[in-house]
Amino acid sequence: MINVFVKTILVLLVLFLSYISCSDEVIQPLEKDEAYNLQFPSYFPEMTFDQSVNPVTKNGVELGRKLFYEGRLSRNNTISCGFCHIQENAFTHHGHTVSHGVDDRIGIRNAPPIQNMAFLKRYMWDGVIHNLNEQPISPITDVNEMDSSIPEAISKIKDDQKYKKLFREAYGDETITGERILKALSQFMASLISADSKYDRFKQGKEQLTSAESQGMALFNQKCASCHSGELFTDESFRNTGMYYNTEFKDAGRYRVSLNQVDWMKFRVPSLRNVEYTAPYMHDGRFYTLEAVLNFYSDQVEDNPNLDPQLKQNGHMGIAMNSQEKQSIIAFLKTLSDKRFISNPKFAE
Repeated sequence: MINVFVKTILVLLVLFLSYISCSDEVIQPLEKDEAYNLQFPSYFPEMTFDQSVNPVTKNGVELGRKLFYEGRLSRNNTISCGFCHIQENAFTHHGHTVSHGVDDRIGIRNAPPIQNMAFLKRYMWDGVIHNLNEQPISPITDVNEMDSSIPEAISKIKDDQKYKKLFREAYGDETITGERILKALSQFMASLISADSKYDRFKQGKEQLTSAESQGMALFNQKCASCHSGELFTDESFRNTGMYYNTEFKDAGRYRVSLNQVDWMKFRVPSLRNVEYTAPYMHDGRFYTLEAVLNFYSDQVEDNPNLDPQLKQNGHMGIAMNSQEKQSIIAFLKTLSDKRFISNPKFAE
């Protein structure tokens, strides 16, 4: 009886060790750092993240994860990156039309998802940032978000023994600098790769789409893929899609960067991966459902001098879709949901 009990315990122990050693294992800092393997499908676009400048390592990613959830990067120690980018919602600020920051200040934009950043060329709704290593500067210093500065953030964590250890393990010594903070954060963001949706399994021949999903994919390719193209479902262009100017937020999109009138109300085409999880939608969170988004494109697009030509063809404003076609498109969009991504413990706080 005792032997059976011991054998049972040993079997359970082996199974447990096998489980925690899988790819979802939470990374523990290594005494000797090693490269972090960024895994993604062969059909993904070429990676834009420059590892010759910022090599992604296991200890660097772990440091970045800690910093991502660190409230002390904000002025009043309450707002972390993870506050507005919640994992279970594909790293968006679920339920908020626009992000809330320190002292419950209201921003002007809906928090975009953090996923597959290592493959993008531009960041933010207006594309103002081109380098992932520099992206965290914007929320850290924005008065309505974290309202802090890099020197202030350093002063708060420089004497923390846990951070000294993490910086030593990632960089070889305990020196905490702004560059190291930003590079660690970008390493963590680069590791946030979403590529295990039903659509991906379909692409890899592992799973079949339903009839509704297949019809939706065909309709999507016909009606939506001119902007939401490629395996990230974005061409990264900036387009005016006929949305009214929101006088509450006074956000004219790309125009805020270029001050060129041709960019008035042009916003970056977002990726549609995990779109099921990322409501509300658009730059200001004006739509709470995918149905509302498609209803806008079929019936509510407003004409203006900058309206994208794709939305004004053959005398028709917007995108012609009936109710059944919309439901089929939504069925396909839901195949882009990656449940493993939004629950992976190595991305969690």
